Amino acid sequence: MSTAFVPPAIAASDLSMRYPSRRPDSRDFVVNGVTFSLEQGETVAVVGETGSGKSTLAAAVAGMAETGEPRSPLIIGGELRVLGYRMRGISEHKRHKVTLRVGYLPQDAGSLLSARLTVAENVAAPIFARDRKFNQRDALDAVVTMIDSVRLPLGILGRYPHELSRGQSQRVAMARALILDPALFVADDPTSGIDVTVRAAILDVIRELQQRRDFSALVVTTDLAEVRRVTDQVIVMHRGAVVGQGQVDEVLDTARHPYVEGLARTRDLARSQENSRAS
Repeated sequence: MSTAFVPPAIAASDLSMRYPSRRPDSRDFVVNGVTFSLEQGETVAVVGETGSGKSTLAAAVAGMAETGEPRSPLIIGGELRVLGYRMRGISEHKRHKVTLRVGYLPQDAGSLLSARLTVAENVAAPIFARDRKFNQRDALDAVVTMIDSVRLPLGILGRYPHELSRGQSQRVAMARALILDPALFVADDPTSGIDVTVRAAILDVIRELQQRRDFSALVVTTDLAEVRRVTDQVIVMHRGAVVGQGQVDEVLDTARHPYVEGLARTRDLARSQENSRAS
């Protein structure tokens, strides 16, 4: 008995991207020849320094490429498929279908919450954007479940964003991104600007929710130490290109690129310091 084909959550093949330029012949690629795939239910972390192209890649996966906005990246080479949809030249109708199934947590997402809405209203907003006639009690039940899932007290439901800490705001934004139970979650540097004592908790929430809800996840970070809290699969980017891909330690142990070699040295130094403290 044959089983139905399930497309990868993400499939990129020789993907190249740039931002709109006044020079039509511009070859300033932000993403340059990237190839990788993410199967349904899997998690991968994308690591790289600022300017490596990782956030542009995340935005494209989340359906934010080729929207016509001034800062929307363009796919100019190769292919990108998300949940089976071809993203290059995608119609607005199909883009809407994709974005309904993708939860996107952009950089500093907590600061993007509406200041005029309460926590409950911010988290529920995607529900009513999809269906304005959705039952309000059912929506509240879904919001309560999500707020509890991201380890926030239900007492914050009536608060406004300015009454929250940065870590709380980030988790509220995460609840909002996941409220529609997406098939794919894209988190762009979810701990950026968050107090170091709270970062681990945010990453643990992502890992636990992924395991519980079985969505696919693409998590962008600049910190290799954070990768291990959510997955052992990594894509390392440098100046728009993939310079390492696979299981974290295998990538570092077989480093052939100077940037990856630097990451390996950082890992080895951290291990040495841990051993010194333990002895």
